[in-house]
Amino acid sequence: MSGSREATGLAHDGGSAPSGGARRAQRPAAEAFYGTIRLIRRFEERCIDLVRSGDIGSGIHPCIGQEGVAAGLCAALRPDDALLSNHRGHGHFLARGSDPGRFLAELTGRVGGIDSGRAGSFHPSDLSAGIWGASGTVGHGAAIATGLGWALARDGDRVAVSVFGDGAVTQGALLESFNLASLWQVPVVFVCENNGYATTLPAPAGIAGSVVGRAEAFGIPASTVDGQDPEVVFDAMAAAVDRARGGGGPSLLEFTTYRFEGHHTFERRMRLAYRDDDEVARWRERDPLAIQAARVPADVRDAIDAEVEEVLDAAVRFALESPRPDPADAFDHLYATPVRLRGSLFGGLGAAAALDGAGRIFR
Repeated sequence: MSGSREATGLAHDGGSAPSGGARRAQRPAAEAFYGTIRLIRRFEERCIDLVRSGDIGSGIHPCIGQEGVAAGLCAALRPDDALLSNHRGHGHFLARGSDPGRFLAELTGRVGGIDSGRAGSFHPSDLSAGIWGASGTVGHGAAIATGLGWALARDGDRVAVSVFGDGAVTQGALLESFNLASLWQVPVVFVCENNGYATTLPAPAGIAGSVVGRAEAFGIPASTVDGQDPEVVFDAMAAAVDRARGGGGPSLLEFTTYRFEGHHTFERRMRLAYRDDDEVARWRERDPLAIQAARVPADVRDAIDAEVEEVLDAAVRFALESPRPDPADAFDHLYATPVRLRGSLFGGLGAAAALDGAGRIFR
C-alpha cells in the first residue's frame, strides 16, 4: 500500500463538476477542507523529518502555513483542468489527489515515485492528478500554463492555472505571459502566493508598485484575497475559473499568506535572521489549519487526524522500501530513440545520424 487517499476516504472531489461539465464548482464540506489541510501539514512535517534523517537529500521548500491556498484553489478545479506548480508545491499535489506514498517516494529519489525518482521535490509532475509540472525556475511555469491554456481552449472548456510566489512577479517570462494571455483571451488563472518574502527579501523591498497592478496593466482583472482561509480562497478561485471557462479570459489572484518555516530546510542550519519571532507569531494566529479546525466538530477532527497518520505511516513505508534507481538507467528518457538530426549538426554527420537511448551518436 502506498498511502493512497482513495483507500482511506481522505480523497474528495472538491465539489467540482464532472470532467467536461460546465457548472461551477461547489464548495466542499468543512471536514473535507480540514482533511486536505491536515494531510498537507503532516506530510510536510514528515518530509522535514526525512530531510533530517538524510532520506530526502535535496531538502525541501516547506509550504507549512500556506496550506489554505492549496486546499481552496485545487477544490475549485475540475479533474481535467491543468495546474502548473512551483518549487513550494507539495500542497498543490496532495490537494489535487497525488498518491502520498508515490509522491514521498519521488522526494526520496526512489523508482516508485510519481516520476520514477527523477524529479524530486523541485520538478515533479503528476498528470494523473492534473499537474503538468512544477518549475524550480521562478515564474516560468506561467509561460507554460499560458500556452497550455491556449491549446486547451481549442478543444473544450478546460482551464489552466499557474501558481507562483511574490518573487516571480518581476520575472520577464511572467509579464510576457500576461501579455499573450490578455491578447488571446486565454483561459488561464494566474495565482500568486504572496508569503511576504522572496527567499529572504521582503516583498515591498523587491516589488515596485503592486502584484495586482502588474496584471491590470495588461487588462487582466486582478484582486488580492486572504489566503489563510480555504473557504475564502475557494470562492475567489471558483469565480476566476468560472470566468475563464466561460470565455472571459485570464485573471490574477494574489493570495496573502505566510510560510511558518524557512524558505528552505537549509535555514534550520544557517539560522538566517530576516524576520522576527513576533512577526511569525502574529501570522500563526491565523493558521489555516486552526481556522478550518474551528468549523469541524472535535470528534470528526480526531477521526480525520488518525486517518491522516495511517495514510502517512503507509506512505513513509512505501517510499523507503521502494528501490533506488539503477545508475545504468541515468540516461533513459533524455532522448527519443532514434532522433533524426539536421545535417549541419555534429560536424555534418548527415540526416541519417541519430542518437541512441544513451545519447550516443550512431549511423
